[in-house]
Amino acid sequence: MPGTRKLGRTTDHRMAMLRGMVTLLLETGKIDTTLCRAKEVRALADKMITLGKKNTLASRRQALAFITKEDVVKKLFDEIAPKYAERNGGYTAVYKLGPRRGDAAEMARIVLVGYEPKQEEKKKED
Repeated sequence: MPGTRKLGRTTDHRMAMLRGMVTLLLETGKIDTTLCRAKEVRALADKMITLGKKNTLASRRQALAFITKEDVVKKLFDEIAPKYAERNGGYTAVYKLGPRRGDAAEMARIVLVGYEPKQEEKKKED
């Protein structure tokens, strides 16, 4: 992890938290968190998308070792990574949201750039 911030946690706790956040980001397309966490998640999410672009068995196994849900890895390799085939990095964007109400921590939203997850069409009942 380049430029590791400790985030007030032990290594195991920090890595478990970041793995969960990267999984959620790839699953939903955006998450709201503190600014420091968002900056750490950005580096790891970009790394996972780069693995997805390689689309080899070894890269799939590396992604499975980090991402906590198998269906998210499948989504990464089948849907997300092909959309960034022409892009060389910068797959995520961090937007500042302002201070959190309780403790005034600087909040941020991290999103996948140009990726909109497929939304199920709601069927209207007549």
